[in-house]
Amino acid sequence: MHLTHLSLTNFRNYARLDVEVPRGPLLLLGGNAQGKTSLLEAIYFLATFVSFNTSNDRQLINFIAAREPLAVARIKADFRYDANLDSDRSLPVHSAGEEHQMEVRIIKEGSGSFNGSARVRKEVLIDGVKRKLTDALGVFNAVLFLPQMLQIVEGAPEERRRYLNLTLSQAVPNYADTLSSYSRSLAQRNALLKSLSERGGDPQQLSYWDEQIASTGAQIIYARIHAILELERLAARIHSELTRGQEILRIDYQPAYDPLPKRSRQYELPLNTPVDRSGVSLEKIHQGFLADLARLRSEEIARGVTTIGPHRDEMRFLGNGIDLGDFGSRGQARTAVLSMKLAEVAWMKGRTGRWPVLLLDEVLAELDPARRKDLLDRLASSEQALLTTTDLDLFHDEFVNRASLWQIQGGRLGEMKNEVR
Repeated sequence: MHLTHLSLTNFRNYARLDVEVPRGPLLLLGGNAQGKTSLLEAIYFLATFVSFNTSNDRQLINFIAAREPLAVARIKADFRYDANLDSDRSLPVHSAGEEHQMEVRIIKEGSGSFNGSARVRKEVLIDGVKRKLTDALGVFNAVLFLPQMLQIVEGAPEERRRYLNLTLSQAVPNYADTLSSYSRSLAQRNALLKSLSERGGDPQQLSYWDEQIASTGAQIIYARIHAILELERLAARIHSELTRGQEILRIDYQPAYDPLPKRSRQYELPLNTPVDRSGVSLEKIHQGFLADLARLRSEEIARGVTTIGPHRDEMRFLGNGIDLGDFGSRGQARTAVLSMKLAEVAWMKGRTGRWPVLLLDEVLAELDPARRKDLLDRLASSEQALLTTTDLDLFHDEFVNRASLWQIQGGRLGEMKNEVR
């Protein structure tokens, strides 16, 4: 996949931007708070329709434009597929080299720019035709690294679940729809559990919602099992290269409902040995999840909440058997996340048949010179990669000489002449 043209209107600090995007590596050079990260954020928004920086879409609208009763931020992109799409995608199969266009509108209606009276909604158009957000997921693919994404390793479990959901929604058909259905059913089941806890009633009322979350939840767990296994294999190899064979990376998936039976009459030992759940069928996960919900019914009524399911899944990153979230250094956490991001690129290519656009924000910070060189050597052959930096000297001469250079200042972009260093 190759992003060929990008247009922004009233997005963050960009009142207006219209630019052709080159292939290969592209370096975005500028000081802090000039708009480099916002440019990456806009491109990533085309892939996921959410921001990794904020959960409030209102904040994406240019502050001055948002003062008006009706304000619209637009992200418009032309892109080209370099390989055929899978036939189970939401768009028909297209030929390699065929151009397409996506437009995302973030619309604020109502008085006030940032108060609760304003209503914000999103619209997505593919080749001029309005589409549902869930149908448009996976049409444009991107992989994003931001420094704050170290929270994937160091932060709370919901950070890792969010990361998984954003990644899988781009490449696993119907994953986003299934996740949405699961969340709605879970909310209904929790409301019923709370009512039964506080006011009593017939527990058999839970049977319908048990089936709903067991069915959709099993699909989510099944998709996560296989995606994590595939990502781990790719990330482990990349991580070994970035650390020059010094560290072995593993991903420990800990589903809140585990389809594998627990060993009886044995103490649970934290040996961090790999667990392979890929042989468990979707139907077995479904039936096992349903049985566990029935078994835990009395406890969950007493607590007024659903205690198992993919909404409580956990995933830990291990380096040489050490939990990097608890005991790893910042450099180790950054290398682990970078390994995952580069693994995502290859994984999406394998799943969709096309390369995603790679977006890297201040990627070389906190890396030693050896890891910088190894990372840049991998990026040099990328189909399309956009990297931000405040310091061009962090990049070795060979990489800079191959890259296109843009200078960004105050939401304005200028192309720099790339002189051989």
